[in-house]
Amino acid sequence: MNSDNDFQVQMKQKVQKIEEILQEYLPKQKGYQSVIMEAMGYSLLAGGKRLRPMLMQETFRLYNGKAKALRPFMAAIEMIHTYSLVHDDLPAMDNDEYRRGRKTTHVVYGEDMGILTGDALLNYAFETAFKAFVTDPEDSLAIGRALAVLGDKAGIYGMIGGQVIDVKETGREVSRDVLDTIYRLKTAALIEASMMIGAILGGASEEEVRKVEKIAGYIGVAFQIQDDILDVTGTSEVLGKPVHSDEKNEKTTYVTLMGIPEAEKEVERLSKDAIRLLHELPGENVFLERLLLQLIHRDR
Repeated sequence: MNSDNDFQVQMKQKVQKIEEILQEYLPKQKGYQSVIMEAMGYSLLAGGKRLRPMLMQETFRLYNGKAKALRPFMAAIEMIHTYSLVHDDLPAMDNDEYRRGRKTTHVVYGEDMGILTGDALLNYAFETAFKAFVTDPEDSLAIGRALAVLGDKAGIYGMIGGQVIDVKETGREVSRDVLDTIYRLKTAALIEASMMIGAILGGASEEEVRKVEKIAGYIGVAFQIQDDILDVTGTSEVLGKPVHSDEKNEKTTYVTLMGIPEAEKEVERLSKDAIRLLHELPGENVFLERLLLQLIHRDR
């Protein structure tokens, strides 16, 4: 890869292809309940970096994977991520009115439909992932393993578990250990799922999948710490969402706990650990390495 410009061009092309996959798997608007399909489309196609399906695809490519089952899983992981954002924005949670530069789902469709849209996206994510058995029936064992990872990392031992602790502790000062647990579960778990599923469907060994999980864990925590930093240093125009929302919601973050310089050092440490482990895996994917570094050290 020759330059930052080459990388950005590749990113744009990959995002475009992921958008096409999402369009392919979205349900058609029909029936008396068609408003929910409309709201699902509004939420899912609201833009964004599409990092999770991209990480899944690039980890899959690290193993020169050939399975056809990847596409439904790429759509499913983005549906799960989107549902979590839709619910995150609700009045009972962060009560945000803007996401990715436009009005949040509950503002456009009402709080009741906001709740149901999140529910629908979560359920439809698994309906979509199950289609992998039809897409690639010969790879059913790997698909089963991938589904187990998807369920685990999205549930009470993963993202939802992290959300529970986060909500429970909002307004109270929490320890570094509790904060690390929130970040590992709430943010890192879906990144772990993305990369692990890519590795599993790509044909990685169990030991390699565990190493990929570690890499993704480091990346996920670093990503969230960078989010903390940007919430203080960024602008709404650049980020496409409100800033200082952590302060507004009285949340303990790495910035409130240790200050910006120390938080930045932690991001650097985690990124180095992740790249060191990545180099221990077989195969090479220059774009994946660049992507991991870019999303950790992003400014938006």
